[in-house]
Amino acid sequence: MDRDEAQRGASLILDLAQLSAAEFVAVGGKAANLGELIRAGFDVPPGFCITTEAYRRAVRGTVVEEGTMTDASAARAAVMAAPMPADVESVVRAAYSRLGAGAVAVRSSATAEDLPGASFAGQQDTYLGVTGIHDVLSAVQRCWASLWTDRAVAYRNAHDIGGAGIALAVVVQTMVEAESAGVLFTADPVTGRHRQAVLDAARGLGESVVSGSVDPDHFVIDTATGRILERRRGGGDAVSVTDAQVVALASLGDRVERAFGAPQDIEWATDGDGKLWLTQSRPITTLYPVPVRDAPKPPDEIRAFFCISLAQGLRRPITPMGIAAFRVIGAGFLDLIGRRPARIVDGPGGLAVGGDRLFVDATPIVRSAAGRAIFPRALDVMEARSAVVLRGLFEDPRFAVAPGSRRRFLRAFLHAAARIRAPFVVAQALAEPRAAQRRVRRLEAEVRAFDAPSGTIADRVDGVVDLIFRAMPYAPRSLPGAAAGFAMLGLAQRLLGPAIRPGDIQAVLRSAPDNVTTQMDLDLWELAVRARADADSAVALETSSARELADGFLDGVLPPVLQHAMAAFLDRFGHRAVAEIDLGMPRWADDPAHLFGVLSGYLRLGADADTPAQHFAEGAAEATAMIETLYRRARPHRRIRARVARGCLRRARALVGMREAPKYLVILALRRAHETMLGIGRELAATGTLANPQDVFFLDFEETKRVAAGDDLRAVIHERRARYDTELQRRHVPRVLLSDGTEPEAVGTAAAVAEGALSGTPASAGTVTGIARVIVDPVGAELQPGEILVAPSTDPGWTPLFLTAGGLVMEMGGANSHGAVVAREYGIPAVVGVARATELISTGDEVTVDGAAGVISH
Repeated sequence: MDRDEAQRGASLILDLAQLSAAEFVAVGGKAANLGELIRAGFDVPPGFCITTEAYRRAVRGTVVEEGTMTDASAARAAVMAAPMPADVESVVRAAYSRLGAGAVAVRSSATAEDLPGASFAGQQDTYLGVTGIHDVLSAVQRCWASLWTDRAVAYRNAHDIGGAGIALAVVVQTMVEAESAGVLFTADPVTGRHRQAVLDAARGLGESVVSGSVDPDHFVIDTATGRILERRRGGGDAVSVTDAQVVALASLGDRVERAFGAPQDIEWATDGDGKLWLTQSRPITTLYPVPVRDAPKPPDEIRAFFCISLAQGLRRPITPMGIAAFRVIGAGFLDLIGRRPARIVDGPGGLAVGGDRLFVDATPIVRSAAGRAIFPRALDVMEARSAVVLRGLFEDPRFAVAPGSRRRFLRAFLHAAARIRAPFVVAQALAEPRAAQRRVRRLEAEVRAFDAPSGTIADRVDGVVDLIFRAMPYAPRSLPGAAAGFAMLGLAQRLLGPAIRPGDIQAVLRSAPDNVTTQMDLDLWELAVRARADADSAVALETSSARELADGFLDGVLPPVLQHAMAAFLDRFGHRAVAEIDLGMPRWADDPAHLFGVLSGYLRLGADADTPAQHFAEGAAEATAMIETLYRRARPHRRIRARVARGCLRRARALVGMREAPKYLVILALRRAHETMLGIGRELAATGTLANPQDVFFLDFEETKRVAAGDDLRAVIHERRARYDTELQRRHVPRVLLSDGTEPEAVGTAAAVAEGALSGTPASAGTVTGIARVIVDPVGAELQPGEILVAPSTDPGWTPLFLTAGGLVMEMGGANSHGAVVAREYGIPAVVGVARATELISTGDEVTVDGAAGVISH
């Protein structure tokens, strides 16, 4: 072989011992990981890798060359029909001969495989016990074709990974004559707990364990102590591994995890001499990343992280600028309780970020007597399942109540109550609810009057920070009225006792006045009514896409009635948006496409259909009637109590609608902040400092000033955008996560699922049967009239869809979360806090929602 031939061969074949993560593009995920294992000193069966260059040569000139083929069957046929290139066949023959020409394992190794966000486990083919060069070459070609199996193509589509650029390498390794083999997870893949290994083992080849064709022996091991916590015999005649081997495997897995820096999914085998071989290692992609506190704590100190994102109805990731804004909001809260941080932009040390979502270290709350008494009760009405999860931690001795916690809480509470004059405002609201309503309107006017920051870029960034910091106290200042209403509701429930039946309190809360989110939805419906009555506007909504309508509005060229009506709506509500708590998200005033999509959906309802205004009026009448019904039920037994309870319920109805005001005011301030930061982004993009204006939201405040001063952070932005896009695909976000990776809620709804029903928190009474529509992002979503909306969570940006929904099912939320409140306003049955609803219900399923019982059957 001359020098040129040797170089060409080297680009087609590489020894596994030569490989590292740096060769990922050439050898794929599996081969790169095997190379890293060898470099770290672990025992891996010898072998070689046929690189992606060999695949590309093999498919050159076929229909799959560009990687954009959509017909999986045709793509496979094309790969199998393509002749093996002579130079590829030559180097494979030589490498197989050097390996000993014995039995080998032939494994696929794709460039879209073993990725941080998607493992691609089992999507491409593996062939074991292959002997003879002809069978090896055939197995290689079948591995290439397996890049285009139906399951592999579907998996790539599900993870939004395009086919362009995808290629396949093939690993050929000496077969281990396995006495036993299996799979080892270095962290529990179900509960998420780190340093708790889970081992499945069986006699013979490990492929039987991976494929699920055998019932393996199962072990759970505490990696730190080497103690076997759980064991379960499988279906074999004899135990596949000894206790000593189990402990040794757990220890080996711990070393592999440390080498890779993350929990691993490992395939292993032991030969006849008892030698342990590693045949694969990849990251466990299903584990949620443990949140990292802004102010670190000792790693051996257990912490409980509560997901703020989910509590706010947001499952998607938050932009870096959005996270930075939350730190400033948190600093405003600390200032309110007398603990202002040295630097406002640093925020509370207890804030944490995991998976680009916001968490708060709830350990001080869980370990506080006052925190245990108050926080879960608040969650009972806002996010009920989170309350259940947190209460479950109370029995854990690691979260025992700390001494002095009640005194510290009381000091902070009294300081905050004095700052916002809470006793006076609550008393005033109870005496005259209209005073509380006037107060909220006055606060809104003050926030709308905030001046836009001006000056240099650095000055404007500092101005945005100051604006957000000053806006934060407006939320608690608007809260006492609604808090007084809920207090009255709680008192009435205690007074009425057994007179209350399921669904009664939900009926009392229907169509409560002064709910700004409900008013927003009603105004949008009125806009639709005006558009339908105007021929040109109706035609535009029926014939144009939401994107075309939004662009037309921004250009000022829509039919006049529609143009002016939308402008008026946005003048009041243009600061709102889907995922509006994220400063980095466009506001409706910036991009009203979602609203136009909703309007088009409204027009699908017949002109004679009941209007939301009618539903609202009916709800108010039903609520008034229910108050009188409860009074009559209780009066024969306790007349005075019944009368007091009736007064409490009336006050509750007059005040609880203002529960939306605190968030509304903060979002109003965030719009001004968003406009300013977007303007800065446009300036930096115009000078070439940023690639596009939206990139500014992938920086924080201090980084933005650095970029304006000349620092080049484009590589940082690129990495953050890529991670953000990956996180958008994540389907599950934990409500509570411990610092050891454990998700307390991991033991979920198995019993309910087994019975064919799901349970949650009753949110809006009534029963409806309809076709489910699972929606994880409302932008561009279409909900047909009468369909059951199944969503992970909702914020006010979702609620326009409720007007055409027949019912609502949400994974998040409590009886008084945004979605529950609006569902009651419109009289649609709703159940919230339903674990994994978007996974267990599919679009097109017929489901029955019982909003009073909190049960969904399908």
